[in-house]
Amino acid sequence: MVKTNNRRLPVGIQSFEEMRKEGYLYVDKTDIIWQLANEGKKYNYLSRPRRFGKSVLVDTLEAYFMGKKELFEGLKIMEMEKEWVKRPVVRLDMSQAGAGPETVRSYLDDAFHTLETEYGIVVRQDSSLAVRFKNIIEGAYNKTGQQVAILIDEYDSPLQHSWKTPQHEACTSIYREVFAILKANDKYEKFVFITGITKFTQISLFSVLNNLSNISFDPEYAAICGITKEEMLRDFKPEINKLAVSKGWTFDEAVAQLTAYYDGYHFCHENMVDIFNPFCLINALADSKLKNYWASSGATSLLPKFVDDMEIKMKNFEDCPIDSDTLETSDVTGGGAELFLYQTGYLTIKSYTEGIYMLGIPNHEVRKALYKIVLPALTMQSNAQVITTQNMLLHSLKLGNLPEAMKSLKALIVDVPYSNKKLACMDMEERYRLILSTIFNAIGCRVEVEKMIATGRIDMVVETTNFIYVLELKLSNNGGIDAATEQIRTKQYTEPFKADKRKVVAIAIELDDKGKGLVDWKEV
Repeated sequence: MVKTNNRRLPVGIQSFEEMRKEGYLYVDKTDIIWQLANEGKKYNYLSRPRRFGKSVLVDTLEAYFMGKKELFEGLKIMEMEKEWVKRPVVRLDMSQAGAGPETVRSYLDDAFHTLETEYGIVVRQDSSLAVRFKNIIEGAYNKTGQQVAILIDEYDSPLQHSWKTPQHEACTSIYREVFAILKANDKYEKFVFITGITKFTQISLFSVLNNLSNISFDPEYAAICGITKEEMLRDFKPEINKLAVSKGWTFDEAVAQLTAYYDGYHFCHENMVDIFNPFCLINALADSKLKNYWASSGATSLLPKFVDDMEIKMKNFEDCPIDSDTLETSDVTGGGAELFLYQTGYLTIKSYTEGIYMLGIPNHEVRKALYKIVLPALTMQSNAQVITTQNMLLHSLKLGNLPEAMKSLKALIVDVPYSNKKLACMDMEERYRLILSTIFNAIGCRVEVEKMIATGRIDMVVETTNFIYVLELKLSNNGGIDAATEQIRTKQYTEPFKADKRKVVAIAIELDDKGKGLVDWKEV
């Protein structure tokens, strides 16, 4: 339980009923939910990243279709719903179904047994899962006289975890068998709603059930999950004030920091409302701390399965074009790294022009998480090896202790450009820029590579809370430290930052042209 001025934030709470009965703060989206249930299509699929509130949405829909009017008192839906019909609900949570055919069958067997008992359905011993699912839908309709609401949450969880294993085809076979029933039982169904992260089109949900409407990109549902800035300012002012006081910020500075860390998601080019990751925002406001909540919740575990050689592709994802057909309709297993990164929340829509989406990293938290994942592979060291050195580098940069910072930096890049064969396609200076920018991003600094200013192009700008570091890199065979120093001075690289209240530090860095690492450095 979390209290802020006697207010309870729903940290880790996914039950709508618990939120309402126990007095947890609830961001009211029931007007959009009513619209989806009553004015939308009959068969709906919604894709959103992990920890984005999909399960709370499904739970709210379940309470609505079960006619639990008392849970909705004081919410927007009360002005819209007049009948409150109690309907039978079939709900499946596939995140509980494991990662193999045996566990999927076991979960469905158990879930169907519970529903068969509830609706008094007699099961023949040789009945398949598909027949049992069909009988449940028909039996619920016959017993209640009402069409059934079917809610399938995290449908893709077993498929994600079994991908690239011998068990994957067996899992998809179960899906094809069981969920094909949804189309055949149309007359018994009032509403079908399926959530997921990634889209596997070869299963029956998307092939057999060809009337499934993908609402993931629809403007009216852009904010159905997550928290908009308007909602944050409306519903969380006491918590924002508490964060501001604890950090010595103004209210507006606290909002700016929360925005930089957790905002920036867009799910529709026709409605580019900014969306905060709700899991991270609520945790940050509950703790009055800015931390990487999303990555620490296990959100990054599937990356190696779907993205190859990510450590050398990172720069491609900062501004990443992808055509609308691929983004909106393609199967995640063949749509490329960009599609997987979008669906899982590492990339988001930045703009759209004539059928081409431009994707980019949504916020500071995600950027840090991504670069932290790829750093060990890029530096050819284990995570255990780099983590202590990373921490020392960040500590030194925050204190402005340049000798210690450069010592840590030198340890992280020693021999890497030379020995990492994946970097062989790049020239030496480009290799160093990639490695250095990855290191600084991984420790949580704000980094801009090749920043254009009026007098030239700065190799790298690295920002911490109290310092702005302006870095000029030169290879030993290209003038080294003297040439870097001269360029900083003649092109006045520190001038554009003089108005900033933070201390500006210019550093000339010499790098070995054979790839052996950092040779020398000098504060200019």
